[in-house]
Amino acid sequence: MNRGSVEDFTLYSDALGEEMQVLVHLPANYSPLYKYSLVIASDGKDYFQLGRVPRVVDELLENQEIENIIFVGIPYKSVEDRNRKYEPTGEQHGAYLRFLAHELAPYLDENYPSYQVGMGRTLIGDSLAATVSLMAALKYPNIFGRVILQSPKVGPEMMKAVENFSMNNSFTVYHVIGSEETSVKLTNGETADFLTPNRELNELMKNKGFSLFYEEFKGDHTWKFWQPDLKRALLMNFGM
Repeated sequence: MNRGSVEDFTLYSDALGEEMQVLVHLPANYSPLYKYSLVIASDGKDYFQLGRVPRVVDELLENQEIENIIFVGIPYKSVEDRNRKYEPTGEQHGAYLRFLAHELAPYLDENYPSYQVGMGRTLIGDSLAATVSLMAALKYPNIFGRVILQSPKVGPEMMKAVENFSMNNSFTVYHVIGSEETSVKLTNGETADFLTPNRELNELMKNKGFSLFYEEFKGDHTWKFWQPDLKRALLMNFGM
């Protein structure tokens, strides 16, 4: 199998006032003569390591099963840093959304041969990274045209943001949740039911007319189930 390459660099964010690590997987066929869709993952290092994104993308591209994509990962620095940026109530949440939309997306468009339109940019995340991905698309629907949600943490802030959203066909949503995610261990040591709020989120988006794919897989809140789901998520969004 032809393997792509991974670039690892830092990008200074004015919105956040800090350096942000950026991982970029360039496929084996990468050339500035081609155009590429961008897939941007919060929990970026997890997607590259636990999700094995480079291998999944390389295999799908070699088999000509998906269109050309560049997969971009934004790692978090610590659990506390992740909560500050990804939680809708976190003190850096708004600044992180601005970083994604107004700093990272323009940087990628400038430095890689992307389509430079909303449907050419996809946000993907697992758990709280899925939460921040949907919040970013709701805030900047003209910048991000697709969202892939793997077991998002759903709370009242997200439900309210969806309820208040009026451009319901501006981006597509791929949404999965595990049927066994009824007692998910949180970083603070407590547990929470993820399944019921995800069902409520799905019903709300369906009733509001979102362009939506939803499925409950048989499994719990771990990469054991998100990793194999990644292939289908990419096929459904970028299949030839």
